[in-house]
Amino acid sequence: MAVNPPRIALLGATGFIGSAVLRELAARPVRVRAVSRRPAPVPPGARADIEVRAADLTEPGEMAAAVADADVVVLAALHSAAPAARLAGDGDTAAERVDVGLARDLVAALAARASGPLPKVVFTGAVSQAGPTGKDVLDGTEDDRPAGAHDRQRLAAERALLDATARGVLCGTSLRLPTVFGYGPGSTAHDRGVVSAMTRRALAGDPITLWYDDSVRRDLLYIDDLARAVVAGVDHAEALAGRHWLLGTGEGRPLGPVLQQVAVLVSHRTGKPPVPVVSAPPPAHAEPGDLVSVTVDASAFRAVTGWAPATPFPEALRRTVDHLADEAERANRARGERVAGGAA
Repeated sequence: MAVNPPRIALLGATGFIGSAVLRELAARPVRVRAVSRRPAPVPPGARADIEVRAADLTEPGEMAAAVADADVVVLAALHSAAPAARLAGDGDTAAERVDVGLARDLVAALAARASGPLPKVVFTGAVSQAGPTGKDVLDGTEDDRPAGAHDRQRLAAERALLDATARGVLCGTSLRLPTVFGYGPGSTAHDRGVVSAMTRRALAGDPITLWYDDSVRRDLLYIDDLARAVVAGVDHAEALAGRHWLLGTGEGRPLGPVLQQVAVLVSHRTGKPPVPVVSAPPPAHAEPGDLVSVTVDASAFRAVTGWAPATPFPEALRRTVDHLADEAERANRARGERVAGGAA
């Protein structure tokens, strides 16, 4: 490892996004402080020097301690990705304390530094922060008019960091993510997104439910490709500083055919006929944006960083189904062993 390699504070290191970024950083000759409420597992064979720090960043003083002497901060902490969390309105103080408060705390902690180079900050936001645009393809030039409370909070956090960049407190950028899905080798966090949720239904023998008609498309970015994009953001933080950038594959995929592929892949694993894909009314937590097609033009980010998605979609889908099928098989074996033990 190089003398005095950069220290990267990864906030939210056990989350769906943060854990994937940790795996990507672990392969590099850097120092990583992995911060989360529960201790983050160190990826096997890590080349990085990884310090695991369990902390509640909403508690006084914890943010300053988490980012002390960090050259780079990746803010991937999120209140909750569970669907029920989206029912929260603007008065949900717990969500706002995390989704907005942590960004403000980070600015305050970095502003308190007496001297030294400006710390680099990479924030993981969401394409949905733009709100309904009426455009078929988003490229980052849209005016932001978020429709939901969660997106308004993420936008407020982004603006706090970009305003601090304009004031010379830090060198910050925001990467707005599309629909991210999947599991890769070493995945440790739960994916609650539509692809994995419907895969779990199919593995249980239940019909896959589709809120959308065949015209609604999603730009689906595989988790390992997303992790590489975040690390590319770290590598090019100075060139990216002061604005937000959209990530995506450039292809909007109709969810109906995608979920049909899931049903077939699950059938190959289980040896049973594919479960049906059926229409269902949207649940209470659905937002207007859930019924709108999203395709992302990420060419601006690609031009600066050289990043591009590398995992073919069929392979990404297969890895996701295989991971969840293996998970289900382990759970079934464990249940069988408990039943056998009880009978004995």
